[in-house]
Amino acid sequence: MTTAINEKQNSTQLTLVIFIPPGEEEIQIIIRYWIRTLKIKLGWVQDFDKIVVKYVMFIYYLLLSTVFLFMFETFNSFSKLLNNFTVHTKQVSSIDYSTFNGIQLICSGSSDKTVCVWDINSNKQLQSLDGHTESVNCAKFSQYYYNKHCRNIICSASDDNTIRLWDFKHNQQLQLFNEHKDGVYGIEFSSFNSGRYLCSASLDNTIHGVLCVDMSPEQSSNNIDDNTSSSVSVIGGNGYTICSGSCDNTIRIWDIETTKQFIVLKGHTRGVCSVKYGSNRVGNIGCANTILSGSDDCCVRLWDIRSGNTIQEFYKHIGTVFAVDYSPFVIKNSIEVVGDNSNVICSGSWDNTIRFWDIRSNKIELRVISRYDKDDGVTCYKFVKLKDKVKENENCFHLYYGSYKGPIYVRG
Repeated sequence: MTTAINEKQNSTQLTLVIFIPPGEEEIQIIIRYWIRTLKIKLGWVQDFDKIVVKYVMFIYYLLLSTVFLFMFETFNSFSKLLNNFTVHTKQVSSIDYSTFNGIQLICSGSSDKTVCVWDINSNKQLQSLDGHTESVNCAKFSQYYYNKHCRNIICSASDDNTIRLWDFKHNQQLQLFNEHKDGVYGIEFSSFNSGRYLCSASLDNTIHGVLCVDMSPEQSSNNIDDNTSSSVSVIGGNGYTICSGSCDNTIRIWDIETTKQFIVLKGHTRGVCSVKYGSNRVGNIGCANTILSGSDDCCVRLWDIRSGNTIQEFYKHIGTVFAVDYSPFVIKNSIEVVGDNSNVICSGSWDNTIRFWDIRSNKIELRVISRYDKDDGVTCYKFVKLKDKVKENENCFHLYYGSYKGPIYVRG
């Protein structure tokens, strides 16, 4: 409910708009200092100023979220299979999305040892990057190189124990990292310092035989200058962490500054194949301080990081859950939707299905997208917002998902 407090004095009108009902203490502070401002010609009381800043930040993220959050009902009503890319000849393990020079691109890593780059507007393959000697398990675009050096760079990780940086515009390998002693299954760029830092996960037990990894999202209260900070330890002190999913059935959270493990989440009965942090932006009620995970035990779990307990368990898949994420959708008429708060999660599985769930209840499965080929499970996926303006009530998201046999399918 929106409450407006208007007061007029000396032909000057001052309005305070509050979007969330404040607590009793905050109400008393507002009323007490509002009365005192009638006698003050200039200046703000410090406590009152803090409250105003709080709600200004909330309004900012509320407006920002309208760009990214869309009604699930629209996607559910209009989405259909649109296209497929058939260059890969084996399992597609990873899909990522980015925009370079105004062109929307996806990249894919595959067990056929290649990384491919696609223009999603023309549906054409732009590059095939060859160099890995074993399966490519993960591929990510680097925004740091693009923003800082105007270079089009992809990072890839492989079963050949290496991580490679590629200039995909010129089809050149730039750098090779070979410190791992076993296959590298996950890579993730940092949410801080413009993506300057890279985290990798391997079966060499550098982080307990890790199958997947994610970095904590950008902190809403962070006041570090991304352009001047150069030390991971400084960032670590501001609450940045890494979570990893492992063959030992656990999810572990690590402090970047100390490199120490400080939380272990236990509940899965088999290896954890996918982990994803929820957003910590101001106004995010449903997903803040949470981690989403998928496992070889066919279960999807939503975790509370603070307590270390499972919030929800989703049991509908009958195969390994390879991919989980917080979708860009909300459910229509949900009174819990504020800020960056999506209440729809998504999971992809070896059972050939992609399932959408209401985050607030493990009993509500919103939709199932089924693949008809029984031997072609869903191994990864990525939501992509269309750049071109779409008509009213038209679905403005495409879902790209990879398969075991190699094709990448497009639904929208």
